[in-house]
Amino acid sequence: MTDPRGRGGAGGLAPPVATAFAVAGFFALVIAGFGMLSLFTGAEVLAVSGLGQLPGIVGGAFAVGAFGVSTWFALRAERTRYGSALIVTVATFLAYLVGVLVGGVLSGVDAARVLAAVGGFATSWFAVVLAAAALVAGWAAIALVRTAAERPRWPWERDED
Repeated sequence: MTDPRGRGGAGGLAPPVATAFAVAGFFALVIAGFGMLSLFTGAEVLAVSGLGQLPGIVGGAFAVGAFGVSTWFALRAERTRYGSALIVTVATFLAYLVGVLVGGVLSGVDAARVLAAVGGFATSWFAVVLAAAALVAGWAAIALVRTAAERPRWPWERDED
């Protein structure tokens, strides 16, 4: 049973634990999703020549950081709502774009290439993968906190007398 604030009862996870699981899951989904999409389409995540690796790395770090922070705040709310996963998704997506921009500036690439990379990513299937990973992982974190389920048990582990 859940308490009046929408948090998990006896079986719901604590917000810090759910956030940690969600961040790990989000990172894994993004890496796997980007890799598989790149493999199947033959396209690069940031398909601008001369950009280097730093913008993608900084973008990924910003996205993971924003996902963690926004998920933490979503789970700390008085009443945890599944709609908060949409806010987590938008924050994560925008953080990736800002990270690519910052990474491009730090690597010394000219502004036209950096803006082309940001625009190219925002209109690519990789953006859909990033948003889907954030939505799924954010929703899962909220479900971990709200759900009052117990771990699965084998029939012989139950105390049924």
